[in-house]
Amino acid sequence: MKKLICILLCLVFLSGCGYASSTSESFESMDTFMKIDIYGSEDVAAKIRAEIERLDGLLSAQDDESEIGRLNKNSTAELSEETSDLLAKSLELCNDTDGALDISVYPLVEAWGFIDKNYRVPDDDEIKDLLKYADYRKITLDGNSASAGSGVRLDLGAVAKGYAADRAVGIMKENNVRAGILNLGGTVAAVGEKPDGSKWRVGICDPENTASYFGAVSVSDRIVATSGNYERYFERDGKRYCHIIDPKTGYPADNGTVSVTVISDSGLLSDALSTALFVMGIDGAKKYWRDHRDFEFILLDDKNNLWLTEGIEADFKLNADYDYNIKTIKA
Repeated sequence: MKKLICILLCLVFLSGCGYASSTSESFESMDTFMKIDIYGSEDVAAKIRAEIERLDGLLSAQDDESEIGRLNKNSTAELSEETSDLLAKSLELCNDTDGALDISVYPLVEAWGFIDKNYRVPDDDEIKDLLKYADYRKITLDGNSASAGSGVRLDLGAVAKGYAADRAVGIMKENNVRAGILNLGGTVAAVGEKPDGSKWRVGICDPENTASYFGAVSVSDRIVATSGNYERYFERDGKRYCHIIDPKTGYPADNGTVSVTVISDSGLLSDALSTALFVMGIDGAKKYWRDHRDFEFILLDDKNNLWLTEGIEADFKLNADYDYNIKTIKA
């Protein structure tokens, strides 16, 4: 919810924007609050809301009746073609990031209390035991038939909002919608441009004050996703534990990364990589970007360094109140 509040404050919307009509929808889905603002159409916002709620019914790990819930409960499930396709793409991203993204860390996230909010620090033996089940390679697909190893449970939370953003953008295009801003729990789709031809501006949270932002990125027809250690966390004995679990250690990622923002043409990619790059840390993130180059990213570390890939540098503006050390990452 902290990320949501920040994004809502940081999106620069138009009032009296000159389009023939505009509609908004605000609702809760996928375990977060969402806000959709559509310009040039009166009914597309409602269509997008219905689609997101339908997807939540398919993909929620907390719902035993969802397709993912049934897979978690029974270790096997016959999936719809849509869910099967998303699962296949998610597994590809897990493999491509060498497990920095791992959709099977659900038991570890649960053990740390990030599901039911009964936060705790598991002991080393418990984490070691749970790590045996955190392995995306134990999830297999044969057509639409999915299976998971004993004790393996999935959570598509790192990709579901991004996939929903892609579907929402698709609905807008199908209905010839001219422009809109969709905030799906912090995964932001910026469609089209403002009437004056300028890009939409999406702010990035100040980790120390989530009611403010340290800068903004100007985008058009791009999807922006941010993951940070300030979103969901708890503290014990002066140490902060964030909800982003490193699949290799079973502990919350702790590599000096504070937040990662990914900008790309794909919601699925932006959402997934904001988590994966956070786990990788700056060195891994730089290497992954240089190897792929189909996205841009902005990474803030705990030394006040702000790392920007060269393709997004011209579209980023740091607020005057911040003195981060901007470092450009070149190919």
